[in-house]
Amino acid sequence: MPSITVAASDDEFSTIAADQVQRLLRTRMDSILALPTGNTPVPLYAELSRRCLNEEMSFAEVRTFNLDEFVAMPSEHPASFETYMMTHLFAHIDVDMANVHMPDGNSSNLEQECRAYERDIAALGGIDLAIVGIGGNGHLAFNEPGAAFDSRTRVVDLTAESLEAHASEFGGLAQVPRRAITMGIGTILEARRILLLARGREKAEIVARAVRGPITREVPASALQSHPNVLVLLDRASASQLHGMR
Repeated sequence: MPSITVAASDDEFSTIAADQVQRLLRTRMDSILALPTGNTPVPLYAELSRRCLNEEMSFAEVRTFNLDEFVAMPSEHPASFETYMMTHLFAHIDVDMANVHMPDGNSSNLEQECRAYERDIAALGGIDLAIVGIGGNGHLAFNEPGAAFDSRTRVVDLTAESLEAHASEFGGLAQVPRRAITMGIGTILEARRILLLARGREKAEIVARAVRGPITREVPASALQSHPNVLVLLDRASASQLHGMR
């Protein structure tokens, strides 16, 4: 079963999460990280940026792979995950952008792009730490309910719930891209360590199902129960439906 830590405050949440990254980089300066987007990791990225600015840690040799990106959307679009990563992390740390990998949703050959992404991860020896969030429907990256646990990087159709979750960023539901490239569940499960982040009461039910419920493809994040080295980091609100953890 995953290890579960409940942070008492936003500051403690970001500190614990950043400590996980910093501890890894002390062991291996050229670590390979899988990185998420969304609201949940924003405090983590702010804390990592602060530590880097204060020269407490360095990303100079780190290699990163983002979990997902929308298909057929300009990378400079304000709602693209590339823009998000630059805004919240990459512009504030000493990472070499040549070591930053993001799925190209504008590739002329998306299947080839997905295969190349997998090859690039494998060529570097696999992911040391995958940092992931959880969607309201239990999705892991953009692996929606029903996704196979051995799935690899691929193009997926987004569910209505995922589309609605991003509607405000695009100025309306009709503007949200219907497809995305996502790292597969199988790829994520091959990471040597996984850090699952969740914040907010709206995530409490799905967190409980993912961490304590049955392992099922209807809750993709429940696949993490089968991994031997997972830390689930929650705030009090998202942990509110885990018995004995308030």
